[in-house]
Amino acid sequence: MIEWFGKGGMTMWFLLACVVLGLAIILERLYTILIRLRVNVKRFTPRLIETIDKEGVQAGMELCDQTPSPVAKVLRAALEKTDQGTEVMEDAIVRAGSTELAFLDRGMPLLAGLTTVAPFFGFLGTVTGMIGAFAAVAAVGEVEPTVVASGISEALITTQFGLIIAAPLAIVHILLSTRVNGYLRDMETASMELLEYTAVKQRQQG
Repeated sequence: MIEWFGKGGMTMWFLLACVVLGLAIILERLYTILIRLRVNVKRFTPRLIETIDKEGVQAGMELCDQTPSPVAKVLRAALEKTDQGTEVMEDAIVRAGSTELAFLDRGMPLLAGLTTVAPFFGFLGTVTGMIGAFAAVAAVGEVEPTVVASGISEALITTQFGLIIAAPLAIVHILLSTRVNGYLRDMETASMELLEYTAVKQRQQG
């Protein structure tokens, strides 16, 4: 691997930077999205409503504070505006949802960019390798395999590594984007359930 890295020329350093940066983003996002923020919304929302029913809105907000999930944060923002009506609660949900979306999407545009850029660096290495090969031919005045081998090797190695890097990054980006979209659907579903519960509760009290 180290030998190949040396044969790939300067472009390999750019590809290495793509790998390091991509891995850092992936590890952070995997931990944050799949482990730290993991919560079963189908269980949490009924539990929250039950808590509010029995112990009040303040207890519901405390439950949200104890739950490290974007859904809980959005619902807490809505609960803070319970006494101001459902329209104000909806506005609070939209604002909190925008904040949570920005958090969930953190690093994702850069990961998508690395997926696009890595093959470009690979193709750049292809161009520089071929330029080197033709320059060697021009220097000796004839085409010999030993003369052009180094340049062609650089061209093929960088292209190979560019594609090897881009493919896994693209797959992980798709998987993470799917999970983020799942969180957004969870937030929408949970918010609707809370708003419906609040509207019914206000009609009963009215």
